[in-house]
Amino acid sequence: MEKETKNSWNKTNSWGDELELLREILAKTQLVPATKWGGEVYTFNGKNVVGIGGFKNYFTIWFFNGVFLKDPKKVLVNAQEGVTKALRQWRFTSKNEIDEKAILQYIEEAIENEKLGKKLAPVKKETIISDFFQNQLLADLELKKHFEKLTPGKQREYLEYIDSAKREETKVGRMEKIKPMVLLGIGLNDKYK
Repeated sequence: MEKETKNSWNKTNSWGDELELLREILAKTQLVPATKWGGEVYTFNGKNVVGIGGFKNYFTIWFFNGVFLKDPKKVLVNAQEGVTKALRQWRFTSKNEIDEKAILQYIEEAIENEKLGKKLAPVKKETIISDFFQNQLLADLELKKHFEKLTPGKQREYLEYIDSAKREETKVGRMEKIKPMVLLGIGLNDKYK
């Protein structure tokens, strides 16, 4: 018996024929198929342009930079409003909803947008130092000097680690734990990267 493959994009494996139809449409474009994050992604010059997959109640083609598409048919949705910034999905619940000509137009526009380099710039997070952490740095100027040499991302990791503690004793204990790492210029999560 052949082992059934599962991935996060195909929750029920019930959209086989429909996804095959989308693959046939995508084969008519200049996109290159790839497997990323356990799903089907199509790239142009190594950049992700679209992906396809089946979910419990629908199957979809998503556009990684779909926020830039004109969407004349008003079919694109933001899968996670407030979380997803650029990605947009075109959802289907039946083969009958697949409009090859329209899908190809959307894909061609997505490829053109990729050629033009359209993409959302990441929003830089502001680093906010809590009073507790600031007081710790002022009490240990050597620690302060080394902390300021860390990248903003590493600084945020430490700040979030300390500030996520509810009790003062826990914050103090965490500060003692991180001091040697800060002095060595090591990020809190470097061993996992």
